[in-house]
Amino acid sequence: MDALRTLLNLVWLVLQGWLLALAYVLAGVIACLLVVTIPFGIVAFRLAGFVVWPFGRTTVRAPGAGVASAVGNLVWFLVAGWWLALIHVVAGIGFCLTVIGIPFGIASFKLAAVGLFPLGKRVVETAPPRNWVHAGSGVVHGAPVR
Repeated sequence: MDALRTLLNLVWLVLQGWLLALAYVLAGVIACLLVVTIPFGIVAFRLAGFVVWPFGRTTVRAPGAGVASAVGNLVWFLVAGWWLALIHVVAGIGFCLTVIGIPFGIASFKLAAVGLFPLGKRVVETAPPRNWVHAGSGVVHGAPVR
């Protein structure tokens, strides 16, 4: 199963991952220009690492994420989230036009939601499925990805 995830991630990286990561890095650099928005820059850099290698990982709500995360997500949405999500949606539609690209399209749509409201979430490894019926479900008990 790890070989399949690696293969999917490599194809993703070549087709779209590097470009999406570049968009997140650009958003992070712009956010780090002002001292007040440095936390947004850190989140953007963390998401750049996630979008470059997304298969086998997911996001979960961080414990203790409260009102500050909600307000931060609103600011993020207005400044950067909507255009990052738009990039994901357009790429996802393009991928879904081919049968082979459907898994990449689905991944792109999932990343669009993460790009809209990233604060208060952690990136974690997903557990390998027990069988094909359970594929896509299961998180390794909230272990953060470093």
